[in-house]
Amino acid sequence: MSDHPRVRVLEPDELRASTDLFRAALHILPLDDDGWRRGGSRHVPGRTLGAFEEPAAGEDPELVGTAMSFPCRTAVPGGAGLDTAAVSLVAVRPDRTRRGHLSALMRAQLADVASRGEVLATLRASETGIYGRFGYGIATRGRQVRIRAGATLRADAPSGGSVRLIPLDRARTVLPELHERAALRRPGGMTRFEGWWPMFLEGHRPATEFRAMAVHTGPDGDDGWAVWSVDSGDHADGDTVRVLDLHAGNPVASADLWRFLLGMDLTARVTGRLRPLDEDLSLLLTDPREFHVEDVADETWLRLVDVPAALAARTWGDAAPVVLGVHDRLLPANDGAFRIGPDGPKPVEDVTAPDLECDVDALAMAYLGDRRPSELVAAGWWRAHDDAAVARADALFATADVPWCGTFF
Repeated sequence: MSDHPRVRVLEPDELRASTDLFRAALHILPLDDDGWRRGGSRHVPGRTLGAFEEPAAGEDPELVGTAMSFPCRTAVPGGAGLDTAAVSLVAVRPDRTRRGHLSALMRAQLADVASRGEVLATLRASETGIYGRFGYGIATRGRQVRIRAGATLRADAPSGGSVRLIPLDRARTVLPELHERAALRRPGGMTRFEGWWPMFLEGHRPATEFRAMAVHTGPDGDDGWAVWSVDSGDHADGDTVRVLDLHAGNPVASADLWRFLLGMDLTARVTGRLRPLDEDLSLLLTDPREFHVEDVADETWLRLVDVPAALAARTWGDAAPVVLGVHDRLLPANDGAFRIGPDGPKPVEDVTAPDLECDVDALAMAYLGDRRPSELVAAGWWRAHDDAAVARADALFATADVPWCGTFF
């Protein structure tokens, strides 16, 4: 059998095998028939790739790796929503790793995304050492938080709406409509394609897992929601409310939803994973020490597939221009220099020494506003040829809102 990888789009009857391969690579059992019925909706026709090894004579090619994407839009500073490929189900069979299959899949996928005119690609990384070499950089981060159940909010904390539970059949309609309005409110936010919802609400969880949903209503109608599960602890430790999805359109909706979750009976704590860096719940609590940040982790890994279009789409701060050199070994059309000022980027020809330069993965780290150029220069991600340009770049890349996505896929 040859190790030379061959990549092609998978046919519909091959998609379940690709999902099983992915789950096995993550040490998860295959989906049963009911699980596949509920969870197979994530595949968008024509967007799942398979890597095959050439077989011995008379045998069929063998699927050894897979990667897929679905279309969405991502909010960038200034409010524009850019066409994006959301990448998922990336895996190589454990007995076929380190033979070039992953590189072949990622290169083929980038070429496909570029041909579709999608400006960005985004993913959630199972391991941090994989995707930088394909041009992805950490563009948003989130916090793991924990609050004691029963913790009270200050008397003068925002309030004024109402929270109601909704059943699963209503959630299938109500939550997608709410998220469509909320998705692009801040840099990093992304839309969710239709097949995301059945996967999230019912697709990949045990049938015995408790899951509940609530919607917040304010003066102008529904403006926030929360989805959570409950992990059962022992008698002494108590149950944990695990927040899976919480978005609020204003401070009142946010405070009311957290007040509701903290007030549920028969629970010991409330946790949230990858919550926004600027969501400081200690400011709401009567006792701020009941709010704990347990970890800060990477959320969005972003890939600028079309650098000129991505730079042109976002807004920029008020500072004198800088010339930024960008290097992209996988998509050479992105190689170049750009004079970036308040009025946007302009290509610069024949630049021998730009003010600053970076690889495309490091550009992604600053693009949405999560990291300042000065941080990236200090850490060696960016290279400065004009020290005075660093502060100007900080002002140009600065954003009013902390970027955050809030969607796992």
